[in-house]
Amino acid sequence: MNPAIEKKAYSGEAVAAVFNPDKQHTLKTAVSISGTGLHTGVMAELTFRPANPGFGLQFQRVDLPDQPIIKADCDLVTDVSRGTTLEANGARVNTVEHVLAALVGMGVDNCLIQVNGPEMPIMDGSSEPFVDLIEEAGVLEQEMAKIWYSIEENITHFDEQKRVELMALPAKEYNITTLIDFNSPVLGTQHAGLKHITDFKSEIAPCRTFVFLHELEMLLDNNLIKGGDVNNAIVIADKPVDDKEMKRLAQIFRRDKIEVKSEGYLNNVELRFPNEPARHKLLDVVGDLALIGYPIKARIIANRPGHSSNVEFAKKIKQHIKKNKQNRGVPVYNPAIPPVYDYQFIEKSLPHRYPFALVDKIIEMTDTHIVGVKNVTCDEWFFQGHFPGNPIMPGVLQVEALAQCGGILAIHLNGGGQHDTYFLKIDNCKFKQMVRPGDTMLLKMELSSPIRRGICEMKGTVYVANKITTEADLVAQIVKK
Repeated sequence: MNPAIEKKAYSGEAVAAVFNPDKQHTLKTAVSISGTGLHTGVMAELTFRPANPGFGLQFQRVDLPDQPIIKADCDLVTDVSRGTTLEANGARVNTVEHVLAALVGMGVDNCLIQVNGPEMPIMDGSSEPFVDLIEEAGVLEQEMAKIWYSIEENITHFDEQKRVELMALPAKEYNITTLIDFNSPVLGTQHAGLKHITDFKSEIAPCRTFVFLHELEMLLDNNLIKGGDVNNAIVIADKPVDDKEMKRLAQIFRRDKIEVKSEGYLNNVELRFPNEPARHKLLDVVGDLALIGYPIKARIIANRPGHSSNVEFAKKIKQHIKKNKQNRGVPVYNPAIPPVYDYQFIEKSLPHRYPFALVDKIIEMTDTHIVGVKNVTCDEWFFQGHFPGNPIMPGVLQVEALAQCGGILAIHLNGGGQHDTYFLKIDNCKFKQMVRPGDTMLLKMELSSPIRRGICEMKGTVYVANKITTEADLVAQIVKK
């Protein structure tokens, strides 16, 4: 089932239910699958369980005492040598990228991933078995909105030694392009693209991991792929292989005969796509970037990606989002656009007059919030006595400006200018930046709850140059004149 369209039968007719990408999703029911870990060789059962909105993607080691939880978070990655490993609360989970890619690719935001061993089952080396499992469970839309984080400036990661370059560019959707070049005559230079995440199931999920024969021999010699099987990886023969080595590989993989095909691949598997290795690298990018912890809209270009670089890139994007998260609600002010209400209208709504009128115009107003503008000039009356020679707008007047702005909204919601508003309480007031002559204050007031019995509760924030200067929770009473 493509997550974008789910078919449901009503009275013999198929009706398409559109997947809403702006809502959070979980699974309809719990589902399980068993398999061997590629590196540890330990058989484990993996269970996907539904989770509440806002839960995110979290792993749980149910085989350990206290069944510790490990969040899918790039800051918890402790090993990237042969897959992505997370560690927290005294527990580890290995090779998480294929599972995470399947969940992201199928639009699942909230899921508890239980496993009774140290490593995710490798299955066939792709995400397809996990996608099939998610389809078996069904994807359930939840009431809570999904908050997308748009990348509004280029974010880059370079590793000159590995010749890796990763970029996140502003875009309206989440799409990925990968390019690989291992200086291999077999692989050559390959690229793969994912234009829309809903194509993940058909275009990317079936693509299996790959390994060069010289790497495979090293891993086998050091007993580092205890769960390796002839069916769970594409093996690329990047050097001549003698008969003795062929017989050894056949014995390890429990095959009658192993040989190198003319294309340079071992005959253990048939390619599902001509560029399956590049597509699998894209799959890994999807899984590793799930560790950002925030759904993003960006164009990702990954040149020679690997788990180590993917995780470092995820950390950069996460830090960028956290740094700019507070700017998500910052009002946008364009002086060229006519205001919603000018100063003449404000005078009709409020009893305040010079020098105590502190709102110049209103640029936004809905039933739940209002945004006003106060231009702070060098000849303000309060600068004459407040820190002469070092003019700073008094914090109490910033709060008063917020109150006047909120009063306009409250009066509007109560039928117009036949009311006054009076302070009852100010809580959680913080002054974070100084306001000086020449600053333009954006005054944002948001209803904290519906107005009841003339009591209005609002959260107020003052912004200057996209930074918060003042914030407070204000309570006022609306009184009819």
